[in-house]
Amino acid sequence: MNSSLQSIEYEVALLVRLITASNPKLGSLDRSEYLILSELQQKGPIGINEIAHQLLLNISTASRQVSNLETKAYIKRYPDANNGRISLIEITEEGLEVLKRVQKARRTVYGDILKDWKQEEIDQLDKLISRLNADFKKWGQD
Repeated sequence: MNSSLQSIEYEVALLVRLITASNPKLGSLDRSEYLILSELQQKGPIGINEIAHQLLLNISTASRQVSNLETKAYIKRYPDANNGRISLIEITEEGLEVLKRVQKARRTVYGDILKDWKQEEIDQLDKLISRLNADFKKWGQD
């Protein structure tokens, strides 16, 4: 198992590097922009604390990234009707358009990369990488 853990650690590090190096082929959003817009697309309007919690960011980092997206008009903020001290953040039509374009580009790239894989292998990868991410998130929140 020790050699498997060593291999997993290296392969995940390499995967992150390869994805980072391929960024232009994966669309016009950087990783933080993509993840925040994806959270907003999936969960609807949410507060900055929820974004920070979901992505394991500190509030100052989340605030900076949200401000950047607001400057690009990809998101908008408005007061929470239930608690005026909190701002809710929502993806704009422009932000959703950009996100969908990037998602399509990313799916095309992954489709090209995985074209020789059997569907059951793709499904297995999906299940295992989702589990790995969930466990990392749980571990990071402890």
